[in-house]
Amino acid sequence: MDAFFASVEQLDNPELRGKPVIVGGAPNERGVVSTCSYEARRFGVRSAMPLTEAYRRCPQGIFVRGRGWRYAEISEAVLVIMSAFSPLLEPVSIDEAFLDVTHSFKLFGPGPDIARTIQRRVKDELGLSCSLGVAPNKFLAKLASDLKKPAGLVVITEENAKATLAPLPIEKIWGVGPKTAEQLKKIGFATIGD
Repeated sequence: MDAFFASVEQLDNPELRGKPVIVGGAPNERGVVSTCSYEARRFGVRSAMPLTEAYRRCPQGIFVRGRGWRYAEISEAVLVIMSAFSPLLEPVSIDEAFLDVTHSFKLFGPGPDIARTIQRRVKDELGLSCSLGVAPNKFLAKLASDLKKPAGLVVITEENAKATLAPLPIEKIWGVGPKTAEQLKKIGFATIGD
């Protein structure tokens, strides 16, 4: 899901649409940003950033407390949509899941067609956008889903994997954080192709 908590807040409160929404609490409280809208991200606000830093970067931001019950409700609705295409559904977090559609092609068409249908249904039925990755394994599907946001669909195949992945920064690898990336760069690995 794209900027999930913030998108739900914008969905439920139309006056927040198009504005920098920061979910986590008041800017003068101790705490961190759970997530923020793409409008807030333009100011450098990011998840896990202290709320005080988010306010410094985006004082015009609209700070809201999270509503876990509501996010869980929407998450469940997304999973119901996904499960219509395959029983092989693996939720990873409240806003991410893997769906193995290998045995669903005869019923619903190839993976990219299934992904487009899921995106359309999530938008039409729930009013939210999601970015999807279609790939031969979970690792590549996760990476693909992060390459084009919001509302993106990236397909990685065995044929295009090398060309798609090689130029990407090493940080795009799932699990490679800033510290690991720094160490890898010191020994000459700046891109996935390296």
